[in-house]
Amino acid sequence: MSEALSIRVLLIEDDEDVRISTTQALNLAGFEVEAFASAEPARARISFGAPVIVVSDVRLPGLSGTDWLSEIHKIDAELPVVLVTGHGHIAMAVQAMREGAYDFVEKPFTSERLVAVVRHAFERRQLTLQVRALRDALDNWNGIQAVLIGRSTQMQQVRRTVMTLAETSADVLIYGETGTGKELVARCLHEQSERRRHHFVPLNCGGLPESLADSELFGHEAGAFTGANRTRVGKLEHAQGGTLFLDEIESMPMAVQIKFLRALQERSIERIGTNKSIPIDCRVVAASKDDLKLLSDQQKFRADLYYRIGVAFIELPPLRERREDIPLLFEHFTLLAAGRYGRAAPLLSSAQLADLMGYAWPGNVRELRNVADRFVLGLLGDRLTLARGADERAGGLANGLPQQMEHYERTVIVEELRRHKGDQAGTAAALGIARQTLHDKLRRLSITADQFRV
Repeated sequence: MSEALSIRVLLIEDDEDVRISTTQALNLAGFEVEAFASAEPARARISFGAPVIVVSDVRLPGLSGTDWLSEIHKIDAELPVVLVTGHGHIAMAVQAMREGAYDFVEKPFTSERLVAVVRHAFERRQLTLQVRALRDALDNWNGIQAVLIGRSTQMQQVRRTVMTLAETSADVLIYGETGTGKELVARCLHEQSERRRHHFVPLNCGGLPESLADSELFGHEAGAFTGANRTRVGKLEHAQGGTLFLDEIESMPMAVQIKFLRALQERSIERIGTNKSIPIDCRVVAASKDDLKLLSDQQKFRADLYYRIGVAFIELPPLRERREDIPLLFEHFTLLAAGRYGRAAPLLSSAQLADLMGYAWPGNVRELRNVADRFVLGLLGDRLTLARGADERAGGLANGLPQQMEHYERTVIVEELRRHKGDQAGTAAALGIARQTLHDKLRRLSITADQFRV
């Protein structure tokens, strides 16, 4: 259990023989132990967020284990305290658990029983500290980082591209699977540009009937056709000075593509029912889940329109290809859901986190947000994604166990590198592996430690 090197066990036991034997048992199980004969000397090791768990006898000289429990929880209510009690003090231990003790172990105990309890407490502390780190990161992020969330190399590149393009007037084509956040990226392009003072106008081409397309895009004059009782401003005109976002542009009818291309080329429109030309000045951001170049080669999308809007590209990776972002995104959505539903934000178990990391997420970020909502509402069991269907899960497990293990290994290594600001020696120690082993893993996983240095 090499990860235990990052979290220590504070053992408080006044019986020297028991203290020595307990320390040895925990050391053999992979835990780093700091042992004390009384609680008072160990007080200095307790602080909010300290990477420790406490194993303390109830009856101690001076400050008792139960009194120290109360003191600890005033400093950090989520710090696990395991109480060790004699046979005649079970009632006291039960009361202590009601007051916040993580668990208790009755003397005499086996090494296996103690190690099992400490391991569970260790995992809980590790998860608590990870969640706090995620929440701190979310609190400290601002601007585009707080909107396009992710630490992965892919999302860092997306943010850089957005910031670069936002300063220009170039039309942009965003590629990405359903649920990857294409509209969110389009809004970021708008908000980071000078056009943010004007309208951001979204239009889903997939829900645009050809019979209404002219009116939706170009507008109409009163009396232009039956039912046109008043003048209507179209989307292109409404986006004047701002941004027009066309989602699912691959679904735009061919006849509409011709008229839309002409409007883009001439930068002017004519409302239905008039010959008056109206100049337009808006940026067009289009999004598609399909390869428009391939569709144009197949004559399913106009090639001239593709080349007109396909000036700059942003490609959004599916969630399964940036798994290191899953914990941060899930915590973000959990906090949002907790605020929305008036609930406390629950804490993931290690099994639930592993489940999130192993799932293929065919619905991408949108599906992850849905699971976070259900998690906050208490509608899911111990496994967050398994219940979504064995066939679906078996068919989408990142191409098998080896790939899943690689994704998980990459996530753990990247998180430790970030925590140690790129220091390989510190990262290797935290992971419990030799520095050369870490070097080999970095090379195999194509991870550059220098990118985490500050």
